[in-house]
Amino acid sequence: MNLRNRAGKAFSSARECYAPLDVNVDRALQTLAGIPISLHCWQGDDVGGFENFGTALGGGLVATGNYPGKARTPDELRADLEKTLSLIPGKHRLNLHACYGEFGGKKVDRDEITPAHFQNWIAWARQNGIGMDFNPTCFSHPKAADGFTLSHPDRAIRHFWIEHCLRCREIGAAIGGTLGKTCVTNVWIPDGLKDTPADRKAPRARLAESLDAIFQKTISPKLNLDAVEPKLFGIGSESYVVGSHEFYLGYALSRKKLLTLDAGHYHPTESIADKISAVLQFLPEILLHVSRGVRWDSDHVVILNDDLLAIAREIVANGFVERVHIGLDYFDASINRVAAWTIGTRNLLRALLFALLEPTDKLRAAENAGDYTTRLALQEEIKSLPFGAVWDFYCESKNVPVGDAWLAEVKQYEKTVLSKRK
Repeated sequence: MNLRNRAGKAFSSARECYAPLDVNVDRALQTLAGIPISLHCWQGDDVGGFENFGTALGGGLVATGNYPGKARTPDELRADLEKTLSLIPGKHRLNLHACYGEFGGKKVDRDEITPAHFQNWIAWARQNGIGMDFNPTCFSHPKAADGFTLSHPDRAIRHFWIEHCLRCREIGAAIGGTLGKTCVTNVWIPDGLKDTPADRKAPRARLAESLDAIFQKTISPKLNLDAVEPKLFGIGSESYVVGSHEFYLGYALSRKKLLTLDAGHYHPTESIADKISAVLQFLPEILLHVSRGVRWDSDHVVILNDDLLAIAREIVANGFVERVHIGLDYFDASINRVAAWTIGTRNLLRALLFALLEPTDKLRAAENAGDYTTRLALQEEIKSLPFGAVWDFYCESKNVPVGDAWLAEVKQYEKTVLSKRK
């Protein structure tokens, strides 16, 4: 029996297993096919970018490892992304940082960037039929060397970063307008202190003022959506982060911006899953950055663990698919970078499929009736249903490798392409 027939037979059997729970497997797959994941460009080159500053990675960011084959040029990075997308079912997006512009060998500072520096990226996305998201790069720059940007006490430095973010919003609008798919432009800054500050108030007041200046110009939400991203702590900002969760939650609510929840930006024992339904009581939309925090580091490759399953379930079970923009955010340089993209994205999609195959109505009916015994029993029994057969069928139906067959393609790509990069 060939692979296609075997996958189809297993899928038919799986569909029969889900039917008694009133789970419509075909509808679940149709929904999954409409959920785009925004792949983060920085996994492909360890957050290096293509500027000409010669500034080392900073702002509390650390890429661990030096696996051979890192992308050295925009064309190489695009080729790696194309390979990755060929291994992932569905139609997805690219999340691009401002430092990945193409500057023709010239030194273009960040307060001078324009949509013209990203035309090749936009054309590439259009050719591949995918959308794009965007980010100001407020780190790895001489004017961010002391750990402060938009909240900096020096007005001139603040204005430099304000101008950078203003230009990034314009680039986001150009991306959205050209591709016909709304761009989400996310602002994250590294501002904070390693040790206990004497003044927590003033930097936050300056940050609010800077953000207001950035967002003063109205841009159509059909072209660009603005998001702001908090963090609990970082390397070099262990004691104080200016843009904390509480700060940005208040800012997003009062200024009608998207709040970004990053799975690695909270305490290691704290899940963002519970926050999703909480903040969406008051915000129309949010942005998720899905990563895996391990102790102090927030940027491990996403695996199919309980945290990821909980995030996916919160989105699906509550009908938030249209209100949550989902992207990945990690950078592991200790393994093959194409594999890191593929593993993380496929796992996130598998988590979403698992959530889509949940008998949510039955679980809620039991809960509303106070029958917590049935609720717990069903929650445990669905864990052993043939979810894997549905996933394999979905991959096969989208003409991407089934099971671990994708790994052989990555190994071959490494042999023929990546190994030749010195």
